[in-house]
Amino acid sequence: MQYYLLYKPFQVLSQFTSSDGKLCLKDIIEVEKDVYPVGRLDYDSEGLLLLTNDTSINHQLLHPSFEHQRTYWVQVDGAITQEAANALSKGVTIHIDGKDYKTKPASVKLLPDTLQVPDRNPPIRFRKTIPATWASIQLTEGKNRQVRKMFASVGFPVLRLIRAQMGSYTIAKMQAGDLLSLTEEEVKAGFFR
Repeated sequence: MQYYLLYKPFQVLSQFTSSDGKLCLKDIIEVEKDVYPVGRLDYDSEGLLLLTNDTSINHQLLHPSFEHQRTYWVQVDGAITQEAANALSKGVTIHIDGKDYKTKPASVKLLPDTLQVPDRNPPIRFRKTIPATWASIQLTEGKNRQVRKMFASVGFPVLRLIRAQMGSYTIAKMQAGDLLSLTEEEVKAGFFR
């Protein structure tokens, strides 16, 4: 079995086939033909993505009943408030497939302005009069565009979204496009402790 951890760059599809001329995984990495992503990150999101040909781990990593934790770093438009963070922590109502959905409680922390993240190409827009602040949110579920919808629901549109941690693996010392090969033992220790 093959296992890889990818720092998926911004504006790359989480699949090996292109759509509408957009970049996809085959444009940035070379892996065995039977390797595929476990889960996904949106085209306009970046960060950790596990790739494998081991079909036995899909259900364990993706089904909400296993409460597999993922941590995202979220840069928002404006100075995020503690009140907004508290609301996100308790769960907010978002729309999924045209229906209201109450998110599960999440762990939310405001992050310092000194947070070190890899450069993004293209960078986010910069505005002198409106800050772009960072927060961390840890989820155990992954609805379509959930993090973006959650932050928008409390008045803070997302400018940049990075999946910073999955299991015990983080983006520390990684740059967009980096691909790490993992052993089965490392995957078990890092994701299924």
